[in-house]
Amino acid sequence: MTTTPIDTDLRTGRSLVTDPEFDTLAAFCADEYGLERTVADRIVDQALALVFVMGSTGEGTSMAPSELVDPGWHTLILHTGWYADWCQRQFGYFLHHQPNSKVRTRGLMTDVVARIRTAGFEVDERLWGTAADCNPPTCCGDGPCC
Repeated sequence: MTTTPIDTDLRTGRSLVTDPEFDTLAAFCADEYGLERTVADRIVDQALALVFVMGSTGEGTSMAPSELVDPGWHTLILHTGWYADWCQRQFGYFLHHQPNSKVRTRGLMTDVVARIRTAGFEVDERLWGTAADCNPPTCCGDGPCC
């Protein structure tokens, strides 16, 4: 069995906002989508990391959230005034949500996870369907991988 050392320099999506902002977003996500608060915390954390990478790299059109992370992005967007201000502070422009017809394949999710990780963020692979144990017949990802 091979173990990978934990990189303590990784940051979280949560670190991109204040504690009160995160609490407001996570509580909304939990309530709006009927999630346990601990799950909503994980989802909003990953959504913040995703949106930050999309906005800071300008490569948002080639990225997509997993089905499990998507409610987190919707949570950010539904707080329109806050989201617009946050985008302006982070990237200098408003990052629009422009849904596309991409199928959320394991390959796309693996690419998105790699980009988030390369940007220095922790990744919760169970939310992206890319964890090692997310393979047929126990696939936990989106799309036709199962």
